[in-house]
Amino acid sequence: MRRGRSLGERSPQWADRWLRLGSRLAAEFGDAHTALVALRRARGDRTGTLAAAQAAADRFPDAAGAWMQLAGAWLFVFRQADALAAYERAIAVEERADALSGAGDLYLRQGRFRDAAARFARSYAAGGDPAALLANARALASAGDGGAAEQALALWASVVPDGARRIDEERARLKPRAAAG
Repeated sequence: MRRGRSLGERSPQWADRWLRLGSRLAAEFGDAHTALVALRRARGDRTGTLAAAQAAADRFPDAAGAWMQLAGAWLFVFRQADALAAYERAIAVEERADALSGAGDLYLRQGRFRDAAARFARSYAAGGDPAALLANARALASAGDGGAAEQALALWASVVPDGARRIDEERARLKPRAAAG
């Protein structure tokens, strides 16, 4: 794997071969798989990126990281529905803040505000950063639940250093969303 990484810039074809070999020999999902996907992505190889990520998820279905990588590969080929399915599979394997936030973002794009809000709330509960609370408040406001949005916003303001100063600004941003929902 080290050889594949070191060859990445000088000889991408050889790096790809070494990383494929490392991926085949790996007993569990790990660095070889992520390095292979990253190499292919950096080269702009959309099909290869997706193939490597899909192979890792197929081989290691109990590895949330493999499903996260597959979700990223689906997004790289502009397939949001498939990316959402991969995020949900990662969540089923392990309650990961990044998977929950990724799913929340895709639910927002679909206009499924309540589902998005639920994912953002779970993201924060799973150890995500306060941005998940703010996204939760925005999704709730878009869903038309102003009271719950205000509660989420108050919780966000209590955990960010300058939240008391920024809460009025965020409230102003929520009002048009709540009216549009």
